[in-house]
Amino acid sequence: MAVRWFYLAVLALSSLGLMCILFTIYWMRYWHDGFAWDGTMLMFNCHPVLMVTGMVVLYSAASLVYRLPQSWVGPKLPWKIGHAAMHLMAFILTVLGLFAVFKFHNHSKIPHLYSLHSWLGITAVFLFACQWLLGFVVFLLPWASLQLRSLLKPFHVFFGASILSLAIASVVSGINEKLFFSLKNGTSLYSNLPGEADFANSTGMLVVVFGLLVLYILLASPWKRPELGMQAERQALLRGGE
Repeated sequence: MAVRWFYLAVLALSSLGLMCILFTIYWMRYWHDGFAWDGTMLMFNCHPVLMVTGMVVLYSAASLVYRLPQSWVGPKLPWKIGHAAMHLMAFILTVLGLFAVFKFHNHSKIPHLYSLHSWLGITAVFLFACQWLLGFVVFLLPWASLQLRSLLKPFHVFFGASILSLAIASVVSGINEKLFFSLKNGTSLYSNLPGEADFANSTGMLVVVFGLLVLYILLASPWKRPELGMQAERQALLRGGE
């Protein structure tokens, strides 16, 4: 039963993550004319899609690798490599997202990093880079002792969840900021909740629900890789026991 509930949660999470990406793409295509890689506003439109895909959805998928029951048995190294590789892919998409917005700002002579949204985002990316490097050096390379890994693991878990929380806060504030800019000179005020505002706010709520479910599975659920000495309980869960 426990495994069944886990995979139901994974199915719900996968659906929510895909919806977050598709809703963001639709928002940029339908209300803001699509995408390009030329320094214009169409290049900026790549920014929210890349950040939601990389910093939220793919980052979350990488963080949940060790919640898969299949990762609880056998060698841990392949799962470590998968965990690190997925995070690296998420980081590459994130860097591309940052490049898109910085390139647009340079092209349009807009100052960089002046809003709370940008401060939250750049902090999340900086911590993400530090987190990945620390994880690679301490947890993936074979030189670190078990004592050092045990000492740093709680911090690694804490900052992993904190980075996701910062990313969600950055996405939500970015959606709000984009709506204020795009609707301030329009015929429909933001306060009247025109179609774009309604859709974008709904996208933000999807991101929030997705992030809360990820944090629950990471921090509060019983679906965690058992520590040494819990072989019997692990095998019972893999057989579907409670």
